[in-house]
Amino acid sequence: MRKLKNSELERLDVEAFKQIEKIPLIVILDNIRSLNNIGSVFRTSDAFLIEKIYLCGITAKPPHKDIHKTALGATESVDWEYAEDTLALIEKLKALKIKILSIEQAENSTMLQDFAIESNQKYAVVFGNEVKGVQQKVVSASDYCIEIPQFGTKHSLNISVSVGVVLWDLFKKFRF
Repeated sequence: MRKLKNSELERLDVEAFKQIEKIPLIVILDNIRSLNNIGSVFRTSDAFLIEKIYLCGITAKPPHKDIHKTALGATESVDWEYAEDTLALIEKLKALKIKILSIEQAENSTMLQDFAIESNQKYAVVFGNEVKGVQQKVVSASDYCIEIPQFGTKHSLNISVSVGVVLWDLFKKFRF
């Protein structure tokens, strides 16, 4: 085996990325405090052809050097918008028939591997604050609560890790 050079990766440029068909998935960041986590979410969203990111509440917005440091330019490729109130955004998206998935440990949650997407359905997936998680009022307004199974002594993942796990799983369900 030989590692591929960057020139061999056939990466899209920003304009081509804007034109390519995205999966019907929106990411919502509910009060994320770490700028590095925000940048990582942009980068992962670019990798898995996410339609849009909503930055809510205290979540910082580009341009910012610490977001840029981890996003590596994905703030230019992935569409994004700021919404002050996460719950108001959820209500707006639900009115557009978008199903809301909160990533959280909760009663009657669905394990990620057991969640099946519906054809011709758009989803918005909510990731919460590094300490408090997704706000309870947002969890209560969600159509589904999706849980990432964990088996060790810790029962939480860094948000950027959670985003990677969830978006890869949903991308596979949409595309394969």
